[in-house]
Amino acid sequence: MSASNILFHELIGLNITIVESSDKSLNGLTGEIIDETKQTIRVKFEQGVKVVPKANVTLKVDLPDGQSVNIYGKKIMYRPEDRIRRMNYRR
Repeated sequence: MSASNILFHELIGLNITIVESSDKSLNGLTGEIIDETKQTIRVKFEQGVKVVPKANVTLKVDLPDGQSVNIYGKKIMYRPEDRIRRMNYRR
């Protein structure tokens, strides 16, 4: 997994920070993605688990190699299995 192909990988288990959201109460929160659907991600924050809509959010994702990358939620609005499958088609 790298910054160049993050859009095609599994996101569950990655740490994120919400950089920008239409729900201002989510801005700046940091947590771990625990589940993902086509439209939403479930994130475990210190305050508990919240469902975050992908459509109106910008995420900073911390990659396992230490890099960070910003992702616009609209770019990942696929079911996880479809997004991963799309990577195989690009090869």
